Amino acid sequence: MESNEVLLSVRNLVKRFPIKGGILNREISSVKAVSDVSFDIRRGETLGLVGESGCGKSTLGRSILRLIEPTSGQVFFKGKDITKIGASEMRALRRQMQIIFQDPYASLNPRMTVEQILGEPLDIHGLVKSKEERRKRITKLLDLVGLRREAISRYPHEFSGGQRQRICIARALAVEPEFIVCDEPVSALDVSIQAQIVNLMQDLQKELGLTYLFIAHDLKVVEHISNRVAVMYLGKMVELADSEELYQNPRHPYTKALLSAIPLPDPDYHKERIILRGDVPSPINPPSGCYFHPRCPKVQENCKTVWPTLSKAPSNSPEPHLGACFYMD
Repeated sequence: MESNEVLLSVRNLVKRFPIKGGILNREISSVKAVSDVSFDIRRGETLGLVGESGCGKSTLGRSILRLIEPTSGQVFFKGKDITKIGASEMRALRRQMQIIFQDPYASLNPRMTVEQILGEPLDIHGLVKSKEERRKRITKLLDLVGLRREAISRYPHEFSGGQRQRICIARALAVEPEFIVCDEPVSALDVSIQAQIVNLMQDLQKELGLTYLFIAHDLKVVEHISNRVAVMYLGKMVELADSEELYQNPRHPYTKALLSAIPLPDPDYHKERIILRGDVPSPINPPSGCYFHPRCPKVQENCKTVWPTLSKAPSNSPEPHLGACFYMD
């Protein structure tokens, strides 16, 4: 159940990947994957994170968990800055912070059975004292994610894509975490299987009190599962609002363009598409000012030189509606 307690707080997070060699301008030394991102996630809620491919969503999720080390900024988990702690303390903390990867097949070791895959985190964190207790916990995990107990002795290649993703979810749940980064967990699945996995994740959230950062590019899936939604463009957050408010009343021109591209299952309904000109700029050498200004239909001169900070927009929602644009409606 969602509460007002902030479980995770990200402040001014930056991740840059160094460029070594090549023929690029020597003044350009890094790829700006995540640039000065800040937000909070409350206990029990799902924050959706959307944006085009390459905008830094997955990098942000992995930087929060320190699967890749952030360049600068702070990540507070239950009030503690985890960017300042050592490797041994971080390893213990990983019990409480887990991730579900995008590709369920690539993230599972093909040489390990389901019992070995689910038993490994139990062994690493010393959560079981005997083989009988270990197997009992593994079968309980399989029941929890809707898999038959016979699956325990099978290998990943013997399952369908949806079943493999259920194994990945079970692996994340094995250590009883509080917070899970869901890195596009349904993008590699068929539409019918996507619905099953999303419904499973919602049921598990209610049953176990989980908190999600749900990363995706499918806006309809994000609308269904999220309490609030954040929109990223080229490594920066451009809008953050309550899910219903954002979908009904988007403020940033980029968000409006994304929502206008959602297909509707009604051949007689025609909505106006917002076609963005040009291509997404390179994160190696992003534009000055607002990163979106080369493609924005509302661009003005100050957009080309000054980055607009996230500020409150007029809203009927009790949640603050934040946007990074000088000319929000």
